[in-house]
Amino acid sequence: MTTSLAARALHHREQILRMGSSPSGTHVGGSLSCVDLLTVLYGEVLDLRPDEPGWPLRDRFILSKGHASAALYAVLASAGFFPESELDTYAASGGRLAGHPLRRLPGVEFPSGSLGHGLSLGAGVALAAKRAGHAYRTFVLMGDGELQEGSVWEAAQYAPAAGLDNLVAIVDRNGWQITGRTEDLGLEPLADRWRSFGWTTVEVDGHDLDALRELFTSLEPGRPTAVIARTVKGKGVPLFEDKKKSHHVTLTPALLTRAQAGLRARARRTS
Repeated sequence: MTTSLAARALHHREQILRMGSSPSGTHVGGSLSCVDLLTVLYGEVLDLRPDEPGWPLRDRFILSKGHASAALYAVLASAGFFPESELDTYAASGGRLAGHPLRRLPGVEFPSGSLGHGLSLGAGVALAAKRAGHAYRTFVLMGDGELQEGSVWEAAQYAPAAGLDNLVAIVDRNGWQITGRTEDLGLEPLADRWRSFGWTTVEVDGHDLDALRELFTSLEPGRPTAVIARTVKGKGVPLFEDKKKSHHVTLTPALLTRAQAGLRARARRTS
């Protein structure tokens, strides 16, 4: 594991907990489950210019599961899109860091939060790149709960037919949605579903930084790629791991201290 990537992932988790201690709280569990994915994408994969967020040839990233905004904000700030001190304004009235991402914030391509639309948006962006002859790629991160939306599968059917090999769909497969376990949706065999639509489909440990880097830096052309990332809701904080209660949390000072202590102890054991 690359030390710098691991250190950044830990830092991002610390920032997520800080945002969870805001008066409004945040979606801690889903942010912690996907933050390793974002750490690798923004640290090793995406071709971006933080000082020029509107650069026309940039790779595009769409956070379809917009309730995990705390993870995105932590990573964008770390990457230099805005000062990390602004994370203290999370969900504050008049601030730029809304509970769901808004385009007024540098680095955000689309507002999101109404689940099920991100892959359709991504397909449109990927199609625009193809028609304009541009080489930039589009990555879309979805939660497994939103796969019950029909619009996801309409986009999944369209992308291979349109030859969108510049499109990567990532499923944060943490096994939870707000109503309970996503297994109740009958998602499996999920990889076979994506393959049946014509996608190159890969399953990966969504917390293995080395495996994620190797995967995302060796994508094969020819077809769109679906990445099913097996993750743990609340990953890294024992207090919240694989627990429904981590979906949305307002961390009191005492709870924040417990969560931070658990995060640091886990990091020491795995370093």
